[in-house]
Amino acid sequence: MMNRIYIVGMGPGREDMMTGEALYALEQADVIIGYTVYLNLLPGRFQNKELLSTPMRQEKERCRMCFEKAGEGKRAALICSGDAGIYGMASLMYEIGKEYPETEIVIVPGITAANSGAAVLGAPINHDFCVISLSDLLTPWDKIEKRLKAAAEGDFAVVLYNPSSHKRKDYLMRACDILLNTVEGERPCGYVENIGREGTKAEVCTLRELRDREVNMFTTVFIGNSGSEIINGKLITKRGYQIERNHE
Repeated sequence: MMNRIYIVGMGPGREDMMTGEALYALEQADVIIGYTVYLNLLPGRFQNKELLSTPMRQEKERCRMCFEKAGEGKRAALICSGDAGIYGMASLMYEIGKEYPETEIVIVPGITAANSGAAVLGAPINHDFCVISLSDLLTPWDKIEKRLKAAAEGDFAVVLYNPSSHKRKDYLMRACDILLNTVEGERPCGYVENIGREGTKAEVCTLRELRDREVNMFTTVFIGNSGSEIINGKLITKRGYQIERNHE
């Protein structure tokens, strides 16, 4: 019988925003492994499990810890915020997993910030959209810039992950400047901070206004396409339906 590791997307971390499959995997686990911040977000009923963590930027060590625990015969679960396959640990686990052919990897999907943030703002990604991370820790900035230009030229609605950090205070401004070369300044936009957690805050604005907004690393930014508009304070990207108005 093969060892098995569950890679669990826990969404924002709130139990009512986790899937039934995710909760079941965590209930079955003997050991739960993850970044310390995510372990602290776990519902209280999982805090009596064996919990193991590594600091930020020790993702490879965290993955190997999972395989080692599975090799000991323990049911292991690796947790990621949002969805493990979207800027998460799923791909790294598969890469390292080539060294552990006796271990099966099972991905348990979760709600990523593009989905949960969109629900707070209205319907900003209701048509073709793309997701771009502004973090240049693993992706060179010139490649990020190329993707931003392509998204603008393709008229995609855009979701920006990691728009700021302690070392990257001006990256959202730089991204907006790139988009403003193609996109009009009045393009409807919005952003949500602390999605699904205490202190959730949402704002709508124009792209020109967004350029000068201060956001933090817990913020997800949404930029509409040419058909987006703000309706009753919500950011809406239309599908293209022709609506016939009733006339009295």
